[in-house]
Amino acid sequence: MYKKIAFVLLALILIVIAFTARFYLSNTAFTEDSKYLYIHTGHTDKETIMKTLVENKFLKNPGSFAFLAGQMNIWPQARPGRYKIVKNMSLLDIARVIRNGRQEPLNLVITKVRTKEQLASLIGKKFETDSLSIINYLNNPDTLKKYGLDTTTIMTMVFPDTYAYLWTASPEDFFKKLYAQYNKIWTDERRQKAEALGLTPTSAYILASIVEEETNANEEKGMIASVYLNRLSRGMNLGADPTIKFALRDFGLTRIYHKHLAYESPYNTYRNKGLPPGPICTPSLKTLDHTLDAPKTNYLFFVANKDFSQKHVFTETYSDHLKYAREYQKELTRLQKLKKQTAKEEISAPHD
Repeated sequence: MYKKIAFVLLALILIVIAFTARFYLSNTAFTEDSKYLYIHTGHTDKETIMKTLVENKFLKNPGSFAFLAGQMNIWPQARPGRYKIVKNMSLLDIARVIRNGRQEPLNLVITKVRTKEQLASLIGKKFETDSLSIINYLNNPDTLKKYGLDTTTIMTMVFPDTYAYLWTASPEDFFKKLYAQYNKIWTDERRQKAEALGLTPTSAYILASIVEEETNANEEKGMIASVYLNRLSRGMNLGADPTIKFALRDFGLTRIYHKHLAYESPYNTYRNKGLPPGPICTPSLKTLDHTLDAPKTNYLFFVANKDFSQKHVFTETYSDHLKYAREYQKELTRLQKLKKQTAKEEISAPHD
């Protein structure tokens, strides 16, 4: 009798241990260190989530998970999101992650972005919201009023940096954080520097965007800004080549010809006086500061150095400018011809 009771108790203990192990010990089916479970908005029902878990091989025992989730009343509480499932998690751990909505933040890294469409695409590729939703937000004057900007100047709020968001972030969420960063950057000191140059934060950003596209050499950025500031103060056209590339949406142009200068666009600073209506890229904070700290000079012109060092020759007179421009164009033509000749010789050369 006692043996039977002991046997039954032992069997019950083993069943409890097995049952407990199923829910409390490792139950992930993947070999990677971690995987991400994506639950899309409008698809938080039990069937869709379980299908995702099964098809992506998150679990060794999906049936046990479905039972546990039901007992924990997870399904009515499940929220859209990007959830990190770590290797060797238990079913209970996974259930808690979903029930508590513990999303893993995702970084949006903004470097140089030239257009609203590029920014929208960058966001749409990484987050649940699609690029069209971002474009619609950026092109809606009513939604932008709160920032004191419009559909043309809204990109002046975007500074290159790394921003953390939830995968389910809305267009409003993205721009709230960008606006918070914008306000941090535009300190009283920077605003005063801009004012001393006759600029606003918006126009300073636009000018910095042109400087950003003109050179990668930080030591020259202040000088280039000074040239454009001098032209603005004298009522001259800016005549900035990067604004032509932006107007044409052809950022690979290596030479600007007269036919390009005739292109009708508010961004064509050869045809229109003053700054363009909006920025032509997202300048770095360094470029903005070099622009705000531009030295006082008499320079009105600059041209790329003929040695292709990515440096420039600055001049005060147009005649000197033409001299150095001709030297640069001559050298550029020579190099282009040399490249074509080399390419022809490589094509015609015998091959093994």
